[in-house]
Amino acid sequence: MKWYLKVLKQYADFNGRARRTEYWMFVLFNMIFAIAAAILDNILGLKFSPEIPYGFIYLIYGLITFIPGLAVSVRRLHDVDKSGWFILIAFIPLIGAIWLLILYCTEGTPGRNEYGVNPKENFNEINEIGQKEI
Repeated sequence: MKWYLKVLKQYADFNGRARRTEYWMFVLFNMIFAIAAAILDNILGLKFSPEIPYGFIYLIYGLITFIPGLAVSVRRLHDVDKSGWFILIAFIPLIGAIWLLILYCTEGTPGRNEYGVNPKENFNEINEIGQKEI
């Protein structure tokens, strides 16, 4: 949960690098909360129409987490020494999504790259800060 909150605190920070743990924990909790929002919409009857299973709560949640999700994705690409514009590769049908998934799963560049220091090297520092704030 601390990784999810860390991404939300860095709301629109497209600079630097994000570890695999930070990215995938954000994805996990984002999916859990999105499913919970969709279920809540169905229980409360807030759906847009009977054919669409989503409603206002899901829409608001999606709008709130869109920019942080995009930012952590770009920082994750920076960790593997790729430009944030590589996210557009997802528009290539099938191959693009697979390639992007491989990049998200690849271990980051060791040491410093053009986007900053390796976040694994600063993990203890981040962990201490995160525990003090949370």
